[in-house]
Amino acid sequence: MEIPYNTKPRPDTGLYNAKLGMWLFLASEVMLFGGLFSAYILLRVGAAPGAWPHGVLNVKLGTINTVILAFSAITTLLAWAALKQKQFSSYKIYHALTLLCAVVFLSIKSYEYRDKFHHFQVVKADGKYVDGHIESATYLDAANQPHVEEGFHGLTMGPSTNLMKLASVTLNGFEADTLKEINEPEPGHQHEHSAITILAAEIKKIGFYGPALNNYLALYFTMTALHALHILGGAVVIGYLWGPGSKMWKTDPERFTNRVEVSGLFWHFVDLVWIFLFPVLYLT
Repeated sequence: MEIPYNTKPRPDTGLYNAKLGMWLFLASEVMLFGGLFSAYILLRVGAAPGAWPHGVLNVKLGTINTVILAFSAITTLLAWAALKQKQFSSYKIYHALTLLCAVVFLSIKSYEYRDKFHHFQVVKADGKYVDGHIESATYLDAANQPHVEEGFHGLTMGPSTNLMKLASVTLNGFEADTLKEINEPEPGHQHEHSAITILAAEIKKIGFYGPALNNYLALYFTMTALHALHILGGAVVIGYLWGPGSKMWKTDPERFTNRVEVSGLFWHFVDLVWIFLFPVLYLT
């Protein structure tokens, strides 16, 4: 028994089944991201003066990713248009470019995440702040022998039989009297970075630029990670349609074309979400 309206539009909606289902799914996605954007607005409006960071993201990388996603939106549309014109080889080329864009986008985003995991903020016992990238940390073993490690591994390190305690950390960064100096630098002002060593006894709090540091970064990681998962999911679907799923072109080309169109709708939504994420997170 053939399922009706797999390829032909329904008389009540003017859409075939898969397209109608995708539009309903995207409506739920709008509510999902809408809730996150609303949380961003409310938390930012309610933030204390100087508590909301500015300029902590790489605008150049964000711009490159924006261009990449915009280009992928074009290639996705051209892939569907190629099938409508019965040009299967062109479809393969355009969707291969879309997949390449997805890989490059996720690679750049991974690099940005890695940079944040090495960017630390230290609150000193005297109330001052040190902000920068961790260069090394020195630990003392049970015999008080120093061990220099790349990066920061916590206040203690190693097995319980030879637990080493943090002696000091060295950052390539700058010292500030207030959090506002870090989060809201004066226009055109750039902090001079240098190697700063902080003894463990002087550290009141230390943390990397992750979700636990402040509300801004919590929202940044939540929203961009969720978006990256959508990119990954969309790429998996497009990859399937480009690879093993393309066999349907020989048996049912119209239905295959519809599947490509539906995957394109999802991809365009993901692109649109980034168009909002980029200025909200990177430029404000």
